[in-house]
Amino acid sequence: MKLFSSVSDVQDIKQLVASALALKANPYAYGDLGKNKTLGLVFMNPSLRTRLSTQKAALNLGMNVMVMNMDKEGWALETQDGIIMNGTTVEHIREAAAVMGEYCDILGLRSFPKLQNREEDYNEEFFNKFVKFCGVPVVSLESATRHPLQSLADLVTITETNPISAEEKANGKVPKVVLAWAPHIKPLPQAVPNSFAEWMSRAQAEGMLDFTIAQPEGFELEESFTTGAKISHNLDEAITDADYVYVKNWSSYKEYGKLLDFPEGWMMNNEKLKLTNNAKVMHCLPVRRDLELASEILDGPNSLVIHEAGNRLWSAQAVLKAMLEELK
Repeated sequence: MKLFSSVSDVQDIKQLVASALALKANPYAYGDLGKNKTLGLVFMNPSLRTRLSTQKAALNLGMNVMVMNMDKEGWALETQDGIIMNGTTVEHIREAAAVMGEYCDILGLRSFPKLQNREEDYNEEFFNKFVKFCGVPVVSLESATRHPLQSLADLVTITETNPISAEEKANGKVPKVVLAWAPHIKPLPQAVPNSFAEWMSRAQAEGMLDFTIAQPEGFELEESFTTGAKISHNLDEAITDADYVYVKNWSSYKEYGKLLDFPEGWMMNNEKLKLTNNAKVMHCLPVRRDLELASEILDGPNSLVIHEAGNRLWSAQAVLKAMLEELK
């Protein structure tokens, strides 16, 4: 694996999930795989789980790790070609990415969208140029449109906690997973829900689960990410008999980046949980308590948010292991 930016970069998602769970059971089994190899983590935006989990994953594999907070410590980067750099940018991404590739065997990049120009964000210009010019394998630490390490950890979590019995599985039963839009005070990117929808749709196609997306009208995601998913504009109907409810806010794709008006009743709480099959509730974090998700759920027995965050480590380690094995 030379690039991990979407589910399309993964040949066998079941095998990758199995690898993550095997590493969770034996974290240091490949402690020499990354010996004398260096991972560079480049952040254009803030990070907690992604930075710590990916750094720890690399250390478990014996790698050295360097972290660069480009938004605070680096030069202002130019991405456009063919212009005279007589403005605020100091270094071109062509040189910056290439130099990082000279120092590192694998690079990770986090870069959020601006939510101002849909075409610009969805072209993923910054991420794609970084990949093009750095010359080494790249792991997406979240881009303008996707967060694949999060989605892999989510699928690992669902696989690991699957409530369906062996007998039910033999009869073709799979868990019902619902991605549920949640309220917020500001417009948020679509990267996490895009990625979750993409991974769950792939998992559904491979017979691993049943997938539904619930959102108010006007908050539909870009269609290429939701192929095969059932779409509902009624939260109560969508979560009925659900085994997992994945809570997440996102801004409008059609009216790009806008926080549209929406009806009341879209925050998950214990009353809504009664409609489900005692569903486990997931969220990528950070979460705004009692706005996106009720504290009574977050602090209750149905919450998987900490377990899910813990699995970020094993998802990152599985991806880095796959990349290191190709570098040998």
